[in-house]
Amino acid sequence: MNTRLLTNSKEDIKAAAEILKNGGLAAIPTETVYGLAADALNASAVSSIFEAKGRPSDNPLIVHISSIDDIEKFGLVREFPKSARLLAEKFWPGPLTIVMPKSDLVPKETTGGLDSVALRMPSHPVAREIIKAAGCPLAAPSANLSGSPSPTTAQHVLADMRGRIPAVVEGGSCEVGLESTVITVCTEIPTVLRPGKVTLEELRDVLGQVNLSRAVLEELKEGEEAASPGMKYKHYSPKARVYLVKGSDMAFSCYVNTKEPQSTAALCYDSDVTALHCHTLSLGDKNDFEAQAHNLFAALREADSIEGVDTIYVRCPGTQGLSMALFNRLIRAAGFQVITLRGEGYRLIGLTGPTGSGKSHASRVFAQKGFAVVNADEIAHKALTLPECIEKLTRAFGKEILSPDGSVCRKALGSIAFSSEENTQKLNEITHPVIADLCEEEFDLLCSEGASSIVLDAPTLIESGLHNICDRVVSVISPAQTRLERIMARDGITREKALERMSAQQDDEFYKEHSQYMLTNDTSLEDFTEKAEKLAEELL
Repeated sequence: MNTRLLTNSKEDIKAAAEILKNGGLAAIPTETVYGLAADALNASAVSSIFEAKGRPSDNPLIVHISSIDDIEKFGLVREFPKSARLLAEKFWPGPLTIVMPKSDLVPKETTGGLDSVALRMPSHPVAREIIKAAGCPLAAPSANLSGSPSPTTAQHVLADMRGRIPAVVEGGSCEVGLESTVITVCTEIPTVLRPGKVTLEELRDVLGQVNLSRAVLEELKEGEEAASPGMKYKHYSPKARVYLVKGSDMAFSCYVNTKEPQSTAALCYDSDVTALHCHTLSLGDKNDFEAQAHNLFAALREADSIEGVDTIYVRCPGTQGLSMALFNRLIRAAGFQVITLRGEGYRLIGLTGPTGSGKSHASRVFAQKGFAVVNADEIAHKALTLPECIEKLTRAFGKEILSPDGSVCRKALGSIAFSSEENTQKLNEITHPVIADLCEEEFDLLCSEGASSIVLDAPTLIESGLHNICDRVVSVISPAQTRLERIMARDGITREKALERMSAQQDDEFYKEHSQYMLTNDTSLEDFTEKAEKLAEELL
């Protein structure tokens, strides 16, 4: 088959639309990645997508529309829930896919046999013009061979699909560079199935409670049904082996520099390049997640094109905000192969829990039993003294956060940063990576001093993603009434203020879901101390 490269002129948009009207395929640009489009209501055309991509047919596809009116016009859903309307009004057109109950008009080939349909309105003007001209909604997974890195340029599409499809429409380099966020409103509580440019925090700003599917950060269990694209199979992988590497800047460069430089490539940050001896491809500034997202798939493809490279090591991102989307794509590109770097011979235990639960007491017990303890709150205070951190915080929140001597006034910062979820997210995106690096440095120092077992005491261990570097996670929980009384007595605050603090924290189920061990503080202090001592001895 001869694959035509079309421009985005009116004539070529019309030509692409004619191909689609007649049941053919065309690769089209969107703001996320290039999509391989077919008439979403034509079962035969949709089946040809799977054939061209070599994609398993039980993987659901996303249906692209040009306006909200298309949902009713083409009869795509049985119901358009209020929560879906709120999200569409806020984020469409844009990189958000909403899963809703499908109508009988949408064939099972499009939905992977599911009783729901994933809908998105792209913001790329060429994509919407093609949908309008074709006169039908378009099913459009990424326009690449199944499993390989998604294409963000027309040339990427041609590298994979030349000779397999009739046409590719040129639309420039994709602005976002990662596939859309996918959220389902078919569950009792709306649930993110795939992270993307629209973050979990932004979705919660609109809907309030939004859950995160376990499969976002972990592998699906055997036999578990995929409710969204990108969940079930190994994805985004180049031909070379990919390893996700967790560790400090120094640990990463030292580890990669032990490998054969000619056969190794590193996907890293700007600050890593000079320290590495192998082929390097920078994803951008360490804290510029938008740049990293934009560059990721192109960098994976470029690394794979370097002659002789058979292994790619990639810096492991966190799991907050947009970095969660990066982690989601990379963990699948690596086939869930993760290398955690640290000094030899020590074990890292994460200790967390809500305020008033007794975590600090448990931390003291672990220390008495021989654990070295790293206090994340103390590390966070240190992070606020670093010039690069102060500069970013000042840019984000203004000079009002500074004391007369130029240092950060924590009270002023807190009053601004915690005034809204958006500001809290900004604070976390700036400080969490710095805190993680400082923690790694502290671990290495303690290890060099002979520590073999270390506890990381962190109230937001899980929310910050630091639990990912721990060998085991211990959560301390306590009945709500007991916590309430402790907080009031400890901090000298009113019942209302104490309840306000408690309501801002995670529930017990959250801690149970992310922990290997639970310490329940629900009787006497002596009994709780005994429990903590036994667990410390077991973990040692």
